[in-house]
Amino acid sequence: MRIPLLLVVSLVLSACYTFRGITIPEGVERAYVPVYLNNALSAPPTLALDLTESLRDKVRDEARLVVTEEDPDIEIRGTLVDFRVTAEGASAGNETAAFSKLNRLTVVVAIEYTNLKDPDAENWKSNFTEYFPFPGSQTLASIQDEALAEIFENLNEKIFNRAFADEW
Repeated sequence: MRIPLLLVVSLVLSACYTFRGITIPEGVERAYVPVYLNNALSAPPTLALDLTESLRDKVRDEARLVVTEEDPDIEIRGTLVDFRVTAEGASAGNETAAFSKLNRLTVVVAIEYTNLKDPDAENWKSNFTEYFPFPGSQTLASIQDEALAEIFENLNEKIFNRAFADEW
């Protein structure tokens, strides 16, 4: 009874492996995540590098892939497209609407995913957008660290799910 069960498990795992809903294509062990290009004129100078490092960490920690430049199986290229703060209207139902103006920090990245191991695999390009609303009475400098941490987490979750959980 143990041998047929082991055979079935082996066959299932030979096609790909899944860990917490993550599907890694067969034979994929290494990923290349080069430093994001920075096409956002108003972005802080280190933002592209910080975005890159946070995505590398997620790929390494959650997909259990080796992040390398040498002979990668997949490539995830990023471009920082936009970094902006915009004024938003007051929230609905607020009695002090005149004093409750909101600002919104928005970050947009373009991602290109390529499976170098399998030429028949689906490769893709997509833009991902995240924002962080904050009171108009606060400056970007006062909330930037918290805002970017949340934006990075949400962007990376979307990118990761698109690449490894086929959620789109």
